[in-house]
Amino acid sequence: MIRLFDIVFSLLGLVCGFPLLVLIAVIGMFDTGSPIFCQVRVGRQQKAFTLVKFRTMKVDTASVATHLASSASITPFGGFLRKTKLDELPQLWNVLKGDMSLVGPRPGLFNQQDLTAARAARGVYDVRPGITGLAQVSEIDMSTPELLAETDQKMIQSFSVKDYFRYILLTVSGKGSGDRVKS
Repeated sequence: MIRLFDIVFSLLGLVCGFPLLVLIAVIGMFDTGSPIFCQVRVGRQQKAFTLVKFRTMKVDTASVATHLASSASITPFGGFLRKTKLDELPQLWNVLKGDMSLVGPRPGLFNQQDLTAARAARGVYDVRPGITGLAQVSEIDMSTPELLAETDQKMIQSFSVKDYFRYILLTVSGKGSGDRVKS
């Protein structure tokens, strides 16, 4: 059932949001010269997949977890995209392809060994990663790997269709701070 919702909503989002996606890409081209950001992330069953987002940081920024990046790397337009969560829109493509779900544990990087180990121990990789979830609306980010893995496990164990829509609505309404960047 959840996969069906993912397909329908991601397809609708990509089709209806196409003009906005194009506009953000054009503005992003002037902002960074490269509006799309692709990064290999840890997916379901710990398989690699390429996550697609709008670029919010300078092109030469190191590929590290967001909480390890410097806020000086975020462009002014990137700050707006992060605040409004519009930088996440291209991930609808990842959802449509089946790499991700709209709701699930945020996918980490392969160089986040503590997080990967904590999640593996808790069975978090048994499900598709998501754009949002309990940790995001609870403002828990990847800087606390054990707490994040515990929260992801809690979400998975009690997950329902009601939760699916609740986490999406909380995210759209601005709950959660998104990925935090050090100052």
